[in-house]
Amino acid sequence: MPKIHNFGAGPAKLPEEVYEVIRDELTNFKGTGISLMETSHRTPTYLKLNTEVQDIVRRLLDVPANYKILMLAGGGQGQFAAVPLNLISRTGKADYVVTGSWSAIAANEAKKYGEINMVVPATDKHTGIPDQSTWNLDPNASYVHICSNETIHGIEFDFIPDTKGVPLVADMSSNIMSKKFDVSKFGVMYGCAQKNIGTSGATLVIVREDLLNQALPICPIILDWTANAKADSILNTPPMFSIYVMGKCLEWVERNGGLDKMAELANKKASLIYDIIEQSNGFYYAPVVKDFRSKMNIPFRVGYAGGDEALETEFLNSAEALGLIQLKGHRLVGGIRASIYNSVTVDEVEVLAKYMKEFYEKHAK
Repeated sequence: MPKIHNFGAGPAKLPEEVYEVIRDELTNFKGTGISLMETSHRTPTYLKLNTEVQDIVRRLLDVPANYKILMLAGGGQGQFAAVPLNLISRTGKADYVVTGSWSAIAANEAKKYGEINMVVPATDKHTGIPDQSTWNLDPNASYVHICSNETIHGIEFDFIPDTKGVPLVADMSSNIMSKKFDVSKFGVMYGCAQKNIGTSGATLVIVREDLLNQALPICPIILDWTANAKADSILNTPPMFSIYVMGKCLEWVERNGGLDKMAELANKKASLIYDIIEQSNGFYYAPVVKDFRSKMNIPFRVGYAGGDEALETEFLNSAEALGLIQLKGHRLVGGIRASIYNSVTVDEVEVLAKYMKEFYEKHAK
């Protein structure tokens, strides 16, 4: 069997060092003689872990003291409901910048709880981010919501929007911990763990304290940020093992140069693939405008004229035979997608790049 190189969009590859630690501690966590999976969330052992993971999040992102760090269940989609339930009460209105499928889903969920203003024109073809001068922002919005990296369409913000004092909320599920962000520019940052910082089950929420205590009366307590902040993310039994894995992934990031190094490597890995696409004379086609191409998720088509499904099937089958797996594009857009999160090494991306060159040489006209 060939060595596996996993380019899945999520659940995604974990760092090999993290697997080694998990393997060693799986049945004997911190010398307790039992697994974390059978340890009470009220024990000093877990309480210590709970604090340690929050602390490393705060260090890596330089989170200001007036922000709460929550580790919850429910994934990104749980927060699509939690955001309006916790924030929309001030005016009953919210702004949503829809730049891809996930921000569109978030906006549709929010419509259940208030009046939603679509900041940019609706489109079925997401290839970039309209210039902010064209945005239709509502000064009476309770918050402005963006998705900082659209996993499906491969669109990433290269700037932090100016929301004129309205709290900025960002779904960062697929690019959090890939580079530094000025947390103070955001009211809320959130993201599921299974893409860049761990495995499925845990959700990270970073919320400014002045945005607490605003939840709608109908907000379920499990989605209420204020209740979870008061309980230090242990309102009920949290997704303990997923939080543990997240902590191990973040320790790995810290040991390996922190977010500056992750950003440097992300740029290098993305360039390897985008350069081949650009040099292929149209054989490979990336639909996203260059300025907004994601460093985490690279969707592209194979074959001239924007994609040849038969050729793409051959590309995927031949790739899998070489151990290059989970490269199939999302069902909504088709084609190919290479997700190159922190845990995907430069060497692995070079293997993919080499394969892309060879496939081009074999099939290009």
